[in-house]
Amino acid sequence: VQLQASGGGLVQAGGALRLSCVVSGRTFSGYKMGWFRQAPGKEREFVAAIRWSTGTTNYADSVKGRFAISRDNAKNTLYLQMNSLAPEDTAVYYCAAGSAVWFDSNRETAFSDWGQGTLVTVSS
Repeated sequence: VQLQASGGGLVQAGGALRLSCVVSGRTFSGYKMGWFRQAPGKEREFVAAIRWSTGTTNYADSVKGRFAISRDNAKNTLYLQMNSLAPEDTAVYYCAAGSAVWFDSNRETAFSDWGQGTLVTVSS
């Protein structure tokens, strides 16, 4: 299983970025996918998750209304649209895949496969 994240970069506060994560090696229809982030000097934290088969989503309070997680079944690609970015969104963003169990969709331990991370820097 491989997850390849991309789309990070430098953006000014108030701007937008879209992250992508191409998944390969398995069919993810029975899984959930997620985005996590790790800011400098901080622990990795949950951002958003999506149930691949139904499109059900879950978001951290800090990103609700600004970020949107989605997936493209045909392209086997996960997305994270990030709008109204703020300096506190600066972090390395990781995509991850886990079982279809949903109650723990905001926990790192619920995800077994991880991408390499892509850096998002938001300047003030």
